Amino acid sequence: MTDSHLVYSTSTGRIDQPKPEKELDIKLFKDGFVRIERQTKGRKGKGVMLVVGIDPKDHDLKKLAKTIKSKMGQGGAVKEGVIAVQGDDRDKLKAILEGLKFKVKIAGG
Repeated sequence: MTDSHLVYSTSTGRIDQPKPEKELDIKLFKDGFVRIERQTKGRKGKGVMLVVGIDPKDHDLKKLAKTIKSKMGQGGAVKEGVIAVQGDDRDKLKAILEGLKFKVKIAGG
């Protein structure tokens, strides 16, 4: 029983163990570009644009996603360091990100 740990003590009560921080597996590119990918896999044929390569330590991804979604007029989400925006208007998304001072490349087909 090497994985055992104390969870309750009669003298102090419940003991909370510190939880290790979850490390995100985020694609960061060495050239400094943010990539816009199109994906339909697992979405029943519906297209989604993925914004990949933004460092969450430097930018608040939730605020950035909210800005992008409101300017695009489409829905989306932030999951595991990737911003997903519904639809397939990569040129408009590229213009919005360039307006926010990002270097952008359109990746994939």
